[in-house]
Amino acid sequence: MKRPLALAAGACLLALSACDSSSAPAAGSGGSSEAPASLPASSVQPTGCDQPADGPFEIGLVTINLQALFFNQINAAAQKMADDNGVDLQIISGNDDSVTQANAIDTLVAGGVDAIIVDAIDTEGIKPSVEAAAAAGIPVVAVDAIVDSPAVSAQVGTANAEGGEQIAQDLLEQSGGQGEVGIVGALNSTIQLERQQGFTDAVTAGGMTVGTVVDGKNVQETAQSAAENLLTGNPDLEYVYATGEPALIGLAAAVRGQGAQDRVDVVGWDLSDPAVEGLREGWITGVVQQQTFEFGYRAMASAIDLACGNPVEKDQPVPTEIVTPDNVDDYTFYLGD
Repeated sequence: MKRPLALAAGACLLALSACDSSSAPAAGSGGSSEAPASLPASSVQPTGCDQPADGPFEIGLVTINLQALFFNQINAAAQKMADDNGVDLQIISGNDDSVTQANAIDTLVAGGVDAIIVDAIDTEGIKPSVEAAAAAGIPVVAVDAIVDSPAVSAQVGTANAEGGEQIAQDLLEQSGGQGEVGIVGALNSTIQLERQQGFTDAVTAGGMTVGTVVDGKNVQETAQSAAENLLTGNPDLEYVYATGEPALIGLAAAVRGQGAQDRVDVVGWDLSDPAVEGLREGWITGVVQQQTFEFGYRAMASAIDLACGNPVEKDQPVPTEIVTPDNVDDYTFYLGD
C-alpha cells in the first residue's frame, strides 16, 4: 500500500534537484555540487518483481548532506535507477548531523516505506534506528559508510582504511619516506576517521611523520579555514592529506589563497573542479576516486530487490582508483566533462 511520508522535525525531504539554504554550496566555493546530466551506465540491474497494485514501491535514501558532489552523484544514480524501474524515491539530507539522520530513518519507518538506503554520518549512532527499521520488516542498505549490524541487509561501499593506505603508498614513493604531513580531516565522520587512520598507519610505517591534524567537519568553508590555519602555523610543511571532498576543496582554496602551490604537495579524496585544476597544475599529486555512480546504482538495485523479497549479496565492495596528474583527463566524466 502506498503511504504518505511525514516530515521529521529537523529533516529535510527533498527532490534531487532541490537543496535547502544550509546545504547549498557557498558562492565562490570553486566547485559545483550538481551531478552531471548524463550518467555512466550501471553495471547492475535489479531482478525486480511485479510491484503492488495500489502503487509503486517507496524507498527512502538518507544521505549525509546535499552540498558535496560526492553525495549528489550517489543520489543521481539512485534516482535514475528508481525512475527506470518505476519506483518512488524520497531523498532526505542529514545536514551533517547524526541526530537528524536518525530522526529521518525513524520517520521513514513510521511512514512504512518498502526499503531504506542510508549513508551514515555516525556508523555506531545510527544503529538503533537501523535496527528499528529491520524490526519493522523494512530492509536497510548501507551505502558508502559501513554499518556493522545484522540489521543491515546489504553493504555497498569502499574499504576506506585501505583507500587511505593506498594513497599513503603513493605519497611515500613521492617523498622517499621522508618529511612531515599535515591532515585536514572530518572528526565527526566515521568514514573519514577510517581514511585518516589507514593513511596515518601507512605513512608512519614508511618513515614519514604525521604532524598537525585539523578538523574541517566535512564542510567546505570550515575545512578552508582549518587548512589556512594549518598552513600558516606550519610554514615549512611540505605535504598535506585531505580525507574527503569538502576537506580537499577547502584545502585547495587555502593553498591558492596563500600562494603555496610551489611549497606544498597535496593528496586527498574525491574529484571536484578545484581538485582537477590542482592535478593539472601538478601540486595535487593524487586523489582517491570512488565510483560514486556505482554506489548509487548498486544501493538502489539492492533496495528494489529487497523490497521484492529477492536475495541480494550482503557485502558489495566497490573498488577505488587513484587519479594523478598523468591520468586525470580519464576521470573528468565524474564532473560532466
